[in-house]
Amino acid sequence: MGRLLSIDKNLSRDSYYAATAPRDHHWPTLDGDLRCDVAVVGGGLAGLSAALELAERGHQVVLLEARQVGWGASGRNGGQAIHGLACDQTVIEEQLGLDAARQVWALSLEAVARIRDISRRHSIDCDWRDGYLGVATSARKATALKAWAERMADVYGHRFDWLGPDRLGDFIRSPRYHSGLHDPASGHLHPLKYALGIARAASLAGVRIVEHTPVTRLERGSPATLHTPKGRVVADQLLLAGNVYQQGLAPELDDRIMPVGTYIVCTDPLPQTQIDALLPRGTAVCDSNFVLDYFRPTADRRILYGGRVSYSMVTPPRLREAMQARMARTFPALAGVRVAHAWGGFVDISMNRAPDFGRLAPVAGQAASNVYYLQGFSGHGLALTGLAGQMVAQAISGDASRFDLFARLKHRPFPGGPLLRMPSLVLGMAWYRLMDLL
Repeated sequence: MGRLLSIDKNLSRDSYYAATAPRDHHWPTLDGDLRCDVAVVGGGLAGLSAALELAERGHQVVLLEARQVGWGASGRNGGQAIHGLACDQTVIEEQLGLDAARQVWALSLEAVARIRDISRRHSIDCDWRDGYLGVATSARKATALKAWAERMADVYGHRFDWLGPDRLGDFIRSPRYHSGLHDPASGHLHPLKYALGIARAASLAGVRIVEHTPVTRLERGSPATLHTPKGRVVADQLLLAGNVYQQGLAPELDDRIMPVGTYIVCTDPLPQTQIDALLPRGTAVCDSNFVLDYFRPTADRRILYGGRVSYSMVTPPRLREAMQARMARTFPALAGVRVAHAWGGFVDISMNRAPDFGRLAPVAGQAASNVYYLQGFSGHGLALTGLAGQMVAQAISGDASRFDLFARLKHRPFPGGPLLRMPSLVLGMAWYRLMDLL
């Protein structure tokens, strides 16, 4: 964990988001002991959303963040709020059945709509823009993508606008892509502005936020106790929402997620005419490869471009230059454009790429568990984290029906044990990279 934090600190230094969303409020470090109804570990979008919802329902909430709110993936991601989950719907169907899978799909759409609602209700200016484009890099992959879209229409009643080679240029002008599908209900935003806006709303609602306060030990029981370097928080209910940064607090969860590095660059501001020549509708874009590229225009006329992954926690060499070359393969007109920012971070993937939500088993003497967890968003969490926070708040408040729908999903540990998990993952992902190239 120490190595991951050291690498991640370096990756966060040149974030475009941090440069364009100044932190105008800093919360204190915990110094002493606190007592509350619910303690939340993790100041990302999942933890912040849960804390806000809990406070609005009348709970006394303390949120503990080891660094700053929005510091991790929640404030450094690609900014794309998209329908669905990281896994295909067939994964959900096979485990839960078609009716439940339809409910999960509907909830994923609700998650995107919830961003708009939260932004309106709390006056969060997060640069939201409608529109998402999923694209295929070849005729073969276009056939698979179209078949998926047709099945989603037939089975789930959700229709995308199919864009064949004759229409794709209305949305994106790149020699790299063959066809695609358009979803006007999805969209993109500035994730750090959004996270900081939710933090402000939660604080105004009564949530006590403490930053630079890592949790060093969890003492389970009724109540549960969180130990930190300078104090303790005692809580009747507890939510663990720290993803890859909470390893060791609940050891039974550690081998069910793995940290995966992902990387983004952002150009200098460009003339609007140049952006319009590349992305005429201003949509977010993501390709259908397993190791995918994703990009979008920003509100201040830049192109933000993400791609590449590291399953070994080793940052790719010459990251800025490598990502710039990747961007130029998609948009040759950007080959000479200066990259102003290059950064990255870690997401938490589960074995089957489905989200991993649930409760820890109760300890001796407990009638029921009072420790909830949210993890395994697998790089597709910008919208889902907010819904997950709402669902766990509903569960703590007495209605667990929506939370338990996700909690029914079964998850396996990554194979190989502590020493071989990461090498095994690297080998497995190399196979998928080869399939993308072929």
